[in-house]
Amino acid sequence: MEGREWSDLTPVCLTNVFTRLSLEDLWKGPTFVCKSWLEASRDPSLFASFDLDPYFDGPRPEDPLWWTPAFERRIDAMLRSVALRSAGSLREVRVRHCSDLSLAFVAERSPNLRILSIRSSQNVTDASMAKIASGCPVLTELDISYCYEISYRSLELIGDHCAKLMVLKRNFMNWLDPSQYAGVVPNEYLNASPQDADREAAVIAKCMPNLKHLKLRFSKLTVSGLNLIAESCRDLEHLDLFGCANLTSRAIEQASSNLKNLKVLVRPNFYIPRSVFHTERYGHWRLYDERFQTNVFQI
Repeated sequence: MEGREWSDLTPVCLTNVFTRLSLEDLWKGPTFVCKSWLEASRDPSLFASFDLDPYFDGPRPEDPLWWTPAFERRIDAMLRSVALRSAGSLREVRVRHCSDLSLAFVAERSPNLRILSIRSSQNVTDASMAKIASGCPVLTELDISYCYEISYRSLELIGDHCAKLMVLKRNFMNWLDPSQYAGVVPNEYLNASPQDADREAAVIAKCMPNLKHLKLRFSKLTVSGLNLIAESCRDLEHLDLFGCANLTSRAIEQASSNLKNLKVLVRPNFYIPRSVFHTERYGHWRLYDERFQTNVFQI
């Protein structure tokens, strides 16, 4: 083996080595070394997973540039490239700020897709989600948090076509304190937050009875919607209702009593400014003792 060049390694060995590279190194390194490395770097198995979350969850805060059309085009180009290179082996996608164009491309070429996370994708609509529902039948996890152009119709299609779905994350931005997004998220997008939480809850209850993990942070869900979910999704093990300001502590207790397998229940434990609520609906300040029974308030 002494003096043997790396270019002499078999394609199987090279592919095995490349699986240990970071996403950035895989895209920038092997393709420029030699022909054998270039060929090995095109192996579809290397593109079974496309996860950009570590880059978005880094130490720097949310960047306003991420919400621009130019950045969306970059994400779309990367996602389309991965879907093409994977040759049908793509199983996991975790991106943000993509659009209908790239997502439809993924749906047409990824029948084995199991995990799809497209948080903060402001231009993903029901059109591409319909293609995901029909083209990715083995989907088990879906995160459409902060995707405000996706409606209950998409949830219905996903539920009808993806019987194996067990994880749904449908979080919303903090509508109680939108100041934290000032200068980052476009105002028109913040104001477009969906208002039909109970209708979505009805669809979840009807079409996704096998869910085990459900996150609805800052949803405008009411007691009626919560009860529908609790009555139908009896296998829930994790239910996250943080920021769901329309739910009372009593209602959550009653609904969760139906969920015998529930292991984690995240309540709406935070401080809500008095000005958010109408006095005639919630009475006076003492109601907060009943609505949020917790010793930890985040101001």
